[in-house]
This record gives sequence, C-alpha cells and structure tokens, in this order.
Amino acid sequence: MSDDQEADVADETEADEAAEEETGFQRGDFIKLAYTARTVEDGDLVDTTDKEVAEEADVDVEDRDFSPRTIVLGEGHIFEPVEEDIIGKEIGDDGSVVVPAADAFGEYDESEVRTVSADKIPEDSRYPGAHVDIDGEHGHVETIIGGRARVDFNHALAGEDIEYEYEIVDEVTDTLEKARGMISMYFDVELDMHIETDEVEEEVPAEDEDEEPETETVEQETLYIESDPQLQFNQQWMMGKQQILQQVMQQTGIDRVIVQEIIDGSGMGGMMGGMGGMMGGMGGGEDLGDLEDALEDADVDADEIAEELEAEDLE
Repeated sequence: MSDDQEADVADETEADEAAEEETGFQRGDFIKLAYTARTVEDGDLVDTTDKEVAEEADVDVEDRDFSPRTIVLGEGHIFEPVEEDIIGKEIGDDGSVVVPAADAFGEYDESEVRTVSADKIPEDSRYPGAHVDIDGEHGHVETIIGGRARVDFNHALAGEDIEYEYEIVDEVTDTLEKARGMISMYFDVELDMHIETDEVEEEVPAEDEDEEPETETVEQETLYIESDPQLQFNQQWMMGKQQILQQVMQQTGIDRVIVQEIIDGSGMGGMMGGMGGMMGGMGGGEDLGDLEDALEDADVDADEIAEELEAEDLE
C-alpha cells in the first residue's frame, strides 16, 4: 500500500471515528431526564423525580412536581460527570455515575467554620443545628457559648460523593416546551405562557450618516408569559428574571419575551384600594394632582431609593 493510500485510509478512519462520536445527544440538545441522587456514604436522598422514592424518604411531596426535568446539555444544569456520561446516548438509555465531592457540592473546608457574635443570629435560631443567614452567607449553628456562636458555612452536602442514577426519558423539540422547561428549573410555579409571531417595527441604519434611519416591519417570535401572583414578591424572580429570560431566548431562538402581570382585587390591588379609602378619609377627597404634590413635598425620589437598594445588594 502506497503512502497516499495509507493516508486516505487514515483520513477515512478519523472521519468514521468523528461520526461515531457525534451520534446520540450532544451539547445544546434539550432532553427530559428522570433521576435520583443519593449520598454514597449513607445513601441519604439528595434529589429525585420519583414521587415514591421521595415518600419513602419522608419528603413532603405536597404541591411538588416530580415529572422528569427538562435540561440543556452543556449548560451546567446537572453535575458535569453526569452530563459527560449522557453525551452520545439516546432516548431510553440510563446510567449510574458517582460524582466526586469536588464536582458536586465541594470539598469540606474547615476554614468555613467560623466564630461569630451571637447577636447576628435571631433569638429563635440560637440553638445547635439551626439554619441561619449571616452577612449574605448561609450556614448552620454548631454551638453557642455565651455571646459567641460557631457557625458552619459549608454547604450541607460538602465533602459528600453523590451517586446519580438517571434515565433519558425523551427529547424536547417544541420551542414552547423548551422555554417552559428552562423556566421551571428556576421557579417552581406553573406559568401560563404561549408563543405568537408578531409584526414588529425595527430601525434600519441609514447608508448615509446625514440621513434619518428608516424603519421596517419584521416578524418576531414572541413568548408571552402571564406572571403568577406568587412571583410578584419572589426575590429571585424580581432580581434574576432578566438574566434567566435572556438565557431562554439564547437557547430557544425566541426573539423576545413579554411578561404580562395581572393585578386584581385579591392581592395588592385590594390593599391599594384600602389605602385609597384611607387617603380619602384623611385628605378630605384629595384628587390625583394633590397626591402628586404631596409626594413632591415628601421629597420621594424613586431613583435615589433604587440606587440605595442596589448599593446594599452589592455590599
């Protein structure tokens, strides 16, 4: 066999190997995954999509969704060793992976067990085992002696190897189901949503800098989400929805998202109605102009308040 023939055979072999590597699910694919994760040492349940398994572990199953989870491979939605085991597999395949502590919830760090003033802990949480939040960190109390407390700020599962058993239930190809699955990973609320193709005017830059930009009508795929009342005071939703919905658009190809919030008399609307009645009684029937003047007199600066809140979050 000549050198050229050997080179051709080598190229064909590499091409065949590459083709084999690309079979099955790859990064960027949406799949539905059923799984159960337990600690290796004691077999304690960490998470599961199996309701019976949860009940056997005395987990409160009321109002919880145990259907298979929708994840995007390559986006860190599951532990990396599990993700690597799934790559190349197909619907119906299963597996069992032991995830080392370093790749799960981290190694146990003795330096994360620190002494703090007991005054930083609410009185009703000053006992061993209590879960507390101190200076933006979550931990649990080990001991309290006098005015000092030992608090362990390690994750509760730090240092634990995790055994992860899974089954690939299905592939998700519908755009709406992809969006619904991604949002459900962050918020345990079933939101009413649908997709429409809208005609939207977009600005087109002019060829000449001296000319005014023109507009053209384009079609855009829009995801409409009706915000659930439970989310109106959800801190994660209020602070993180922009970033999460950006991820949804990037992963699904949706052009834009419109969140529709409905306010009725059952929530803040009712409370505001009550406040309006109080204001009417106190102010002798002030109209809206009088209310705006009163707010100006009180020097209410919404931008200033927002900046102060943002500064507190950064600290």
